[in-house]
Amino acid sequence: MHDELIAQAQAWLTEDPDPETRTELARLIEAQDHAELAARFSGTLQFGTAGLRGELGAGPMRMNSSVVIRAAAGLAAYLKKQGPSQREGDAGLVVIGYDARHKSHDFARDTAAVMTGAGLRAAVLPRPLPTPVLAFAIRHLGAVAGVEVTASHNPPRDNGYKVYLGDGSQIVPPADIDIAAEIAAVPSLTTVRRPTEGWETLDDSVLDAYLARTDAVLSKDSPRTARTVYTAMHGVGKDVLLAAFARAGFPEPALVTEQADPDPEFPTVAFPNPEEPGAMDLAFAKARATTPAPDLIIANDPDADRCAVAVQDGADWRMLRGDEVGALLAAHLVRRGATGTFAESIVSSSLLGRIAEKAGLPHVETLTGFKWIARAQGLRYGYEEALGYCVDPDGVRDKDGITAALLITELASQLKEEGRTLLDLLDDLAVEHGLHATDQLSVRVEDLSLIAAAMRRLREQPPTELAGLPITRTDDLTQGTDTLPPTDGLRYTLDGARVIVRPSGTEPKLKCYLEVVIPVATHAGLPEARAQATALLESIKRDLSTAAGI
Repeated sequence: MHDELIAQAQAWLTEDPDPETRTELARLIEAQDHAELAARFSGTLQFGTAGLRGELGAGPMRMNSSVVIRAAAGLAAYLKKQGPSQREGDAGLVVIGYDARHKSHDFARDTAAVMTGAGLRAAVLPRPLPTPVLAFAIRHLGAVAGVEVTASHNPPRDNGYKVYLGDGSQIVPPADIDIAAEIAAVPSLTTVRRPTEGWETLDDSVLDAYLARTDAVLSKDSPRTARTVYTAMHGVGKDVLLAAFARAGFPEPALVTEQADPDPEFPTVAFPNPEEPGAMDLAFAKARATTPAPDLIIANDPDADRCAVAVQDGADWRMLRGDEVGALLAAHLVRRGATGTFAESIVSSSLLGRIAEKAGLPHVETLTGFKWIARAQGLRYGYEEALGYCVDPDGVRDKDGITAALLITELASQLKEEGRTLLDLLDDLAVEHGLHATDQLSVRVEDLSLIAAAMRRLREQPPTELAGLPITRTDDLTQGTDTLPPTDGLRYTLDGARVIVRPSGTEPKLKCYLEVVIPVATHAGLPEARAQATALLESIKRDLSTAAGI
């Protein structure tokens, strides 16, 4: 068995085009490190609707040039089988973007070479830029597909490969299955043509067009007075966000300088995700030290497709939940007279449905992820609780942390002119529609089998009540519903509450999404309703944890 493993590793080594991973793998072979080799050669990174994502390193279970070249060759073969692009004589354009993580530029160049070698046209964005710029560029340039090299908010040693088709939205089945089959059919890297030139490196005209498009996000005569503190979380958002804010006429954000510039090591945070504990501490400190006091804090994740918002609540600052920002943006768009469908993932708050219903607007729930939200018919606004917001679907058919930041700052400015805050508007929404309180039980694991075991336990020994509330309906989402395709998840409907349990699609986590709805008649009743909601959520968490064995 060990001999077979060594032979596999040596065969991989002979094809590996990257000197760094070749050296790394040669050392493992020489050291006869069978455990590490087994981890890297136990299978292949699976290409799915999130594309590829994994730890950097040598071997088929890691992100490296060999894996990327195969993925690009599979994508190229898939695109060529789809037939010619819409434009006469056009070989089909593939636009490639990348973030500032380790190896991102290398993987972008690998992809451009493969596309060119396959007879497609390739164009690479001029430098590390936010993922929304790539999503915009696909539609703007009439491309047949786009690739973004990013691992979003994953740890520093990860990278990833996100694929979009010509509508500017991420792939969904069956495209992912068909592309995966083409990847698997690549016999050897020696069969993949990779010229050293022949693709285009775009200039700033695409970025300029993206920034010009942000004009459509804001009302023409809206106030632009809100002051912000901004952190790019060591990612690529700073320059684009500052340019967008300057173009809109907002005060220049005060920067969290320690996190302002790209750094693939993400030195100030354990995980470069605004939702993770401690990630916003420097931003809070900057806000406390800034005079005059800012009205809100804006944070992007490293590829700037997500937007976090924090506000002063009493004596200190707190981050708003994604569901709170989602409801605020929806209410703002309704007040501006927006028409079209409001869409959200099934794990997001049901408050959006209440807001849309009162406004007489269509509302749909989709599976988790913007690959689904972006496909809602007649989409005007979409969001997911994980800090993702699509506020301009005609420009970017994906979540966009830059335009979301613009829109929430416009809302804060408007409320400021009225002597009010974002928290005041949240109070109004709670009185109007009921207090919708959400929380999450998220368990990160080293051993993925623990997640499968928890899901199996919940299916075999389903809970009948949580926090003393009877479960009135259980949906096993692997069967699909009238409106949703099948997915691995469980949904529990309780009297005044809802729980959804699902494995994460991008991280080794089991995620449980909780919501309770407390009717509240007046603003005076809000403190009691919030205390009741907090206690109920904690009790549901405890009972759910016990039921799942986590």
